Amino acid sequence: MEEIQLYLEEAKELMQKAVNHTSAELVKIRAGKAMPNLLDGIMVSYYGSPTPLQQVSSVNTPDARTLTIKPWERNLIGEIEKAIINSDLGLAPQNNGEMVILTIPPLTEERRKQLVKLAKQETEAGKVSVRTIRKETNDSLKKLQKDGASEDDIKRAEEVVQKYTDQYSAKIDELLVKKEHEILTV
Repeated sequence: MEEIQLYLEEAKELMQKAVNHTSAELVKIRAGKAMPNLLDGIMVSYYGSPTPLQQVSSVNTPDARTLTIKPWERNLIGEIEKAIINSDLGLAPQNNGEMVILTIPPLTEERRKQLVKLAKQETEAGKVSVRTIRKETNDSLKKLQKDGASEDDIKRAEEVVQKYTDQYSAKIDELLVKKEHEILTV
């Protein structure tokens, strides 16, 4: 019975991680507003080694459509521009000799639809992760049954796993609803 409880705790923890990961991925989908986390994942060559942009500069939002990136060392401006151009953000960096300036263009209707589609793909990937965790946990529970655990205990545990699956899938759906609203709000 103790092993069953461990499997249930682990499943719950892994499902929460899947929700957190999905949330982090959705944050990266820009909704036409300038947000510093838009640049998460951008790596800059810093003395030959790839380093996260946030570790070599400060990122600010002076207004809703502008991001400014001020590197700690002025010689990094070119590297930062190159990293942004090579990213899939589709932004054109400008520099004034001291910082890199990114102007976030307003989203077209077509681009909004693409972003909603992308958000749906991310949330579906999160839900697939949750269902995979359910399957793996149920497989582990079945092995316990073969090793002598009672059938009733295993059935109850599988019901709990299904409740977790429904609960965390609903959380992912909520994330999608919020993101869609954010993207489609002009």
